[in-house]
This record gives sequence, structure tokens and C-alpha cells, in this order.
Amino acid sequence: MTITPKKLGSVDIEILCRFLSQNCANQGELSKEIQVFSRQFIAELRNFGQKAVRKINNQQTLATSFILGCVALFSACTGSNSTAVIATPVSNNGVAQVWVTTADKSKLLAQEADVAIASSTDNSTIINVDATEAYQTMVGVGASFTDASVYLMQNKLAPDARQAIIQDLYSKRGIGLNFARLTIGASDFSRSHYSYDDVPRGQSDPLLNNFSLDPAKSDLLPILKLALAVNPDLKIMASPWSAPGWMKTSYSMIGGTLRPEFYRAFANYLVRYVEAMKAEGVNIFALTMQNEPHFSPTNYPGMVVTDAERANFFANHLGPLMAARLPNTKIFEWDHNWSEPLAATNVLADSEARKYVDAVAWHCYGGSPAAQTQVHDAYPDKDVYFTECSGGQWDTNFGSSLEWQTSNLIIGTMRNWAKGVLFWNLALDEKFGPHLGGCGDCRGVLTINSETGEVTKNVEYYVLGHFGRFVAEGAKRIKSDSAIDGIETVAFLNPDGGRKAIIVLNTNGRTHNFTVRDRAKNINYSLPANSVATIVW
Repeated sequence: MTITPKKLGSVDIEILCRFLSQNCANQGELSKEIQVFSRQFIAELRNFGQKAVRKINNQQTLATSFILGCVALFSACTGSNSTAVIATPVSNNGVAQVWVTTADKSKLLAQEADVAIASSTDNSTIINVDATEAYQTMVGVGASFTDASVYLMQNKLAPDARQAIIQDLYSKRGIGLNFARLTIGASDFSRSHYSYDDVPRGQSDPLLNNFSLDPAKSDLLPILKLALAVNPDLKIMASPWSAPGWMKTSYSMIGGTLRPEFYRAFANYLVRYVEAMKAEGVNIFALTMQNEPHFSPTNYPGMVVTDAERANFFANHLGPLMAARLPNTKIFEWDHNWSEPLAATNVLADSEARKYVDAVAWHCYGGSPAAQTQVHDAYPDKDVYFTECSGGQWDTNFGSSLEWQTSNLIIGTMRNWAKGVLFWNLALDEKFGPHLGGCGDCRGVLTINSETGEVTKNVEYYVLGHFGRFVAEGAKRIKSDSAIDGIETVAFLNPDGGRKAIIVLNTNGRTHNFTVRDRAKNINYSLPANSVATIVW
């Protein structure tokens, strides 16, 4: 009997998905009929997935995630060039490819019709792109594997749904995230207060005899290993919210400062963490010594570390120790807001500290991205990374969040030298948790319903996707005009033989016509109000 895609129902979809999941590694053993059928089935399943997304008001459910995960699985297993809802950009002479997200959610990373590259234009808004003028080399974008995020992914998703979501987030057939952040011990988005070396109150452990990664083994490490299996090149940085309580004046993860007699122990603690994670197959790309060192929260872990104290710690403790034991792991300074650029320059002014610091990391909760250039211009040999910002219920309007985040967190940070961009929680539940304290209405890149396992892709997913899907690690940011007639841009040259990508934001309250001009090539496009496009050519 000949099976055709038109005859399939939901049960058949599940059966075939599970069959290929179990047999994909043995592709050569699949019957020719199944391989041919699977290739045919991709197109029909893709259409079904797109209709399902539209039908439920663009909030992708667990079931739809499963369907789209199957599309990616079929493509990989059968060698098909067809892909999931977000098609893979391909080199195509004479045309540009375009993906759009609109403020009204009628299009969500939707591929539009190819645009013919013209020799001329009648548009008055011209965005010139010049690949001969290049800036920083890009690492990528992503979000943080907070304890809340990995708890939800590990405990509230079925295995198939978990794998589908990881594929969607970290593969180039999804949105291509390739940068991540971990918390070293508890943060505000944890379910309990802990470090990786806890001892009873009144005791200390300067030799770290009680150090253990056990708290990471139930949720964090399994999810990390799934992500690394999908994207082995994932760059992972890590930040502590606090030293272990016994090292601090407060004898607690909350409040207090690092006691001078434990500077060496804290440096050893951070190095031990990196070494222990490596033993688990997780390479730590970079460390900061303290998340938000100028802030002392009252109901979740935190620790104030002054500029002078950070300089001392880098110069005399962490820097020499990492140079000896972890020469390939980078040290990032600051890891706090744009509003205090002098905090970073105060540390970098110390010549001994400066020689160990590789980059300055920034958060969004005060100031503007221009602070990144201020410090970069003073110390151009130090890289720039943007390492935290959260969306939340203070802005529930998809369109305004799309515009602000794209303008500030993608275009703004990258035009101000950021090599990588990280959003905060990868996933939170419908109550904006779990969390210990602090922000009670922060939003994750995903929302995972704690009762049903339903997955909703929030605006942050699409903002990240407009970069991660189309700009590879190693790409160069290149010159592009911006802030012209309400059009903002950032452009890149990929390391794949010359393919370029530009992210375009229309901040106008109306559709705007513009032209991207790359020497003699003109790409004419009309972008809806307050919407985002990625154009690839």
C-alpha cells in the first residue's frame, strides 16, 4: 500500500516521529519507501505546523513543538534539504532572502518571498552596507540556564518535547543560540539557597574539602548535555551571585562582603568549579567574579565587591591562579549596568588587574549601550559582552517589547562592540518563577506551564532568532547606516564565503520603504510598522 502525507492523522505523526527517533542513527537500514515518504512528508508536516501556530494565536504549544521537532528530525535523518518553519538561509545569486517578525504577531520569523537584487532604486531611504569596514568578531546570542529554567525543562516537559525544544533553540534549523550563562550556585531564580561548598554555620572550609557539583546533577547538567549534543560549539560563561556564606561577613549567601582572609579560597572555589564542570564535559568559556557587584539584594544571594576589591582579586588571586590552571578560560570584569562605566575603567586602570581581564560585561538595568563604547574606546584591547537583560510583565505589548529589545539589546549592544548577547532566564513558568526573591514578574525566553507542560515562545525568542538563525560564530560586524528615517540596522559578514546579513528595525508607526545598498546591489523592501526583518544575501 502506498502511503501519502495527505492521509496522515495525529496518531500517524506521532508513530512516524517515534520510529525515526529510534532509527535515525541507522539511516542506511531504513527502507527506501520510508526514506522517500519521509522526505515527502516534511513539506506537509511543515504546512501543518505553520497552520497550528497561526490557529492558536501564534503561541506555540507543546504539541506544536513536537511537530516542528519532528520536521527537524526528518530533515536530519533523511538528508532532506527541506527544513522546519524557519527555513535555512541559502546562498542564492541574484536574490535576497527575508525573514520578518511584525508587531501584531501576524508574522513570527516568517520567511517572505525572495527579493530580486536590483541595479537601481526609487526609494529615498538608503541603507549603505560596506564590508570593507569591519569591527568585532561575533560569538553569538543566547540566554541563561538558571536553576528555574533547567528545573522546568527537566521536570515539566516530556522527553520528546524537551528534545524538540532543545533542537529548536540550539540548532541552526531552529534559532541557532550559541552563547549561554550559568549561575555558580544559587541566584534569585533558584528554588533554594546553596553554593557548591556549604558547611554548617560557624564552620569554614578553606581547602574546599566539601566542594561538590551535586546540586547541578539533577537538572542543570542533564539539560546542558542535551544542548551540547545539539550544538557542541556552545559558548558557556558563568557568574556567582555570592561566595559561599562561610567566606562572607554575613555568614550567609545573602548580604555581606567577602572576608579578606578568604580571597584565595574564593579564587580556588571558582577555579575548582571550572575544573569540575570540565570533568562533566562542560567547558566554561569565561568567568565573572561576581554578578552585579554594586548591588546587595535583601532576599536572594548577592555580594558587594568594590572596584578596588575586584582589582585586587584579579591582580593577586584569581588572575594568577587562572593563568596557571585555566589559561583558556577568560575573565570578564563588571557584569553590571550600563549606568556605571567608571566602575569598569577603575578596575582596568590597575595595570596588574588589567593584564588578566579579557573583557567587560554589561547589564541593561540602567544607562544605555553607549557606555560600552565609552569603555571600549578607553581600553580597545578589551572585548565587550552583554550578559543580562530580562523582559517582563512591565511591558506586555509584543510590539513595543519587540522594538525596544531589538533596538537596545541587539542593534544597540552590537553597534557598541558587543561580541555576544545574553538574555536572562531561558524559561520560566506561568507565575514567573520559580524564584527566591527579587523580580516577581520577569519573563523567560520561553514560558513553560508548570501544570500542563505547554510551551509558549515569548517575544525574546523572536528577537534572539533574528540574529542567531542567520549570523554564525566568527562573523564580522560590518559598517551599515542606521537611525535614518526611523530605520535602525546592524550588519554582518558571515565566515561562509561572503554571505551577508542585516537586521533592520522599523521604528516608524507606518510601513516604510527602504533600500539596502551593497555597492551596486540594491535590495528594495517594504517593512511594516514597528517590525523587524533579517535580510540575507
